[in-house]
Amino acid sequence: MIEVDREIETMASNPIPLAGGASAAPIGARALVFAYGVLAYAGFLAAFLYLVGFVAGFGVPKALDDGSPSGAAGLVVDLALIALFGVQHSVMARPAFKQVWTRIVPLPAERSTFVLVSCAVLALLYWQWRPFPEPIWQASGGLAYAVLALAALGWGTALVATFLIDHFDLFGLRQTFDFATGRPYRPPVFRERLLYRMVRHPLMLGFLIAFWAAPTMSRGHLLFAAGMTGYILLALVVEERTLVTLHGDAYREYRRRVPKLIPRLRRRA
Repeated sequence: MIEVDREIETMASNPIPLAGGASAAPIGARALVFAYGVLAYAGFLAAFLYLVGFVAGFGVPKALDDGSPSGAAGLVVDLALIALFGVQHSVMARPAFKQVWTRIVPLPAERSTFVLVSCAVLALLYWQWRPFPEPIWQASGGLAYAVLALAALGWGTALVATFLIDHFDLFGLRQTFDFATGRPYRPPVFRERLLYRMVRHPLMLGFLIAFWAAPTMSRGHLLFAAGMTGYILLALVVEERTLVTLHGDAYREYRRRVPKLIPRLRRRA
């Protein structure tokens, strides 16, 4: 997963020099920053693909329900892992943190660093997750396939939403490439198109569908889905306040016309 604040930003199109301008940096330094960006992007791909298998329960060494049933201590561990993910995303996404953080991390590598830290937190969650495999509900036959198709739709929605913003900017690769090639960085401009005409946060909607569409809903899966849902809903409240502060009436008008997560059956005139 990725931070919420890049999902729907309306950005200025003026070029922004990164770290004093790429032309002032040695070629070796530029190449190193780009290699760092490629590494971070590869980490995202691995973490995302593992997340799909982890939630769906196939194709990975350890899935959400793999292992012996856990007790009360396992519940505490799982809640702590979800909380750690939420805190890391929320804190590192805030502008005040970024202002301090970029004094340590070069500006062109800031986004890639966020992605790498997010991948590390997810890897810790995959590794230390305590299973509660007891089923709450279980679908079979055609219904199970229909639920799997719905989950695939959720993952696909989340992935498509990243390209509707700027996929490679979202995961830091474009910033490092621009720096390496000496180009001024132009932040992506938000365009209200396709999924963003239906809901304001299709990326988060896709994750919610993917987390809840489970043919077999175990206690552990329910805990994971509920915990991530709580984080997403809380993060969106904070994020929308920030967007109103940044963009004023433009975002208020967008919010008035387009629902947050649940599409309307009929588009408001």
